[in-house]
This record gives sequence, structure tokens and C-alpha cells, in this order.
Amino acid sequence: MIEFKNVVKHFGEHRVLDGMNLKIPKGETFVVCGPSGVGKSVSLKHMVRLLTPDSGDIIIGDESIVDAGSHDLERIRQRFGYLFQGGAMLAWMNVAENVALPLIEKTDMARSEIDDRVNITLKRVGLDHASDRMPSEISGGMKKRAGLARAIIREPEIVLYDEPTSGLDPVSSRSIDALINQLREELGVTGVVVTHDLHSALAIGDRIGMLNGGRFIDISDPEAFIHSDNDFVQDFLAAQYITAKGPWERNDS
Repeated sequence: MIEFKNVVKHFGEHRVLDGMNLKIPKGETFVVCGPSGVGKSVSLKHMVRLLTPDSGDIIIGDESIVDAGSHDLERIRQRFGYLFQGGAMLAWMNVAENVALPLIEKTDMARSEIDDRVNITLKRVGLDHASDRMPSEISGGMKKRAGLARAIIREPEIVLYDEPTSGLDPVSSRSIDALINQLREELGVTGVVVTHDLHSALAIGDRIGMLNGGRFIDISDPEAFIHSDNDFVQDFLAAQYITAKGPWERNDS
């Protein structure tokens, strides 16, 4: 579904991605974690060509998004939904209007169809009671849910989540985790999640990739990840008070 082939990206003299290789199959939720400044969000932006690699290739399905012309690029991008870090709500539109925006801008759907789709999607993310509220009137967790509703309103094959639990309290964070899992089960979407939050990563990821030095130093399922023999991974886990025993031990009785 998504493949990075020896992707290199510099910002000035700083090499952010250093020959990154990655394969994400259809239907998987893949979590990219790591400290600040190692290229997590940069890798996400490459998937929809908001950034272009200096070298290497990125394959979406069976097409290179790096080499795509403008028409093909737009078509490939339609396969994606994108949840931005802060939700990215437009302050002058209410929740329903924000969620409807991709349908208004990118489709020729009738207004009645748009309204129906918005209502269904807001109900899916638990915001059907807040459709008329302005972004300034809702909590951070609700903004994330509204942003997610907008990301999935066109029923994409792939959803990219940029720090979906950032800035949220633990209860709100876990509710976002549950929503991501729900969308995978109900819609069958492929998910790519960038996060610092390893509690979230362990709850939602089919596989977790630790990014450092511009490439993945460990990619494994949650159970293997918490038992990793990589010192960097173990230091990152210890910093969030995560030990090998916990609810992420999904097969542990």
C-alpha cells in the first residue's frame, strides 16, 4: 500500500531522512514514534507529497507519488485523509461546516447529500451533538474528533494522523485511541500515526517503528517492541514509565 525506497531528505545541511525504507500493507495501522526533530512528521508529509524527497521513491499502491504529474498527484491524494496536529479547524466555520469542506471543494455532491454525509460522520466520531458549535466553543479533544471527521468524510483508503493525542488529557487521549481502532475496524482504512505517546502507540499499532537518525532502528509489533533489545527503544519506553507488563500485553493472561 505504502512503500518508502531509500528516501533521503535534507533541510539545509541537516539530513532529516537518511535512506528511509518502509513497507506498510493495506489495512495496517503503522505507528511512527521517536523524539522531536527526527523526521516523524516529515515522513508523513512525504506520503502526500507536501514534501518531495531529495532522492529515493515513495510508492502509493503501485504508483510513484514522487514522479506523479499534477493530475495524477491530485488523484493519488484523494486516497488519503489527513488529521493535522491541532485539528486545523477554520475559526469562522462551525463544526459541521468544517467537516463538510472537503465535499464542497472536491465533489459535485448535492447539498442534501453533503448534509447527510456530515451527519453520519459526526455521529461516527461522537460529535453529532456539536455540529452547530464554533471551534472556540469546543475542547481540544473535540477539535481532534472534528478534524478526524473531516479527514474521513470522503471515505479515504488511507488516514494519516499527525500527533492525534498531543495536548490532550489522558482520558481524551485514550478516547482518540479507541476511535482510531474503531475506524480501522468499521472502515478498513490503512492508518499511519505519528506520535510521541507510546501508550497510544501500543494501544493502536499493528506495528510500531522507532525513528532515529533519519531511519527506522526498530520495527515490530507491540509485544516485541516493549521487549526490544535496542537501548534507544528501552530508554524511550522507560521515560514514559512503560514496562513489559501492562495492557499492551494483548495475549497475556
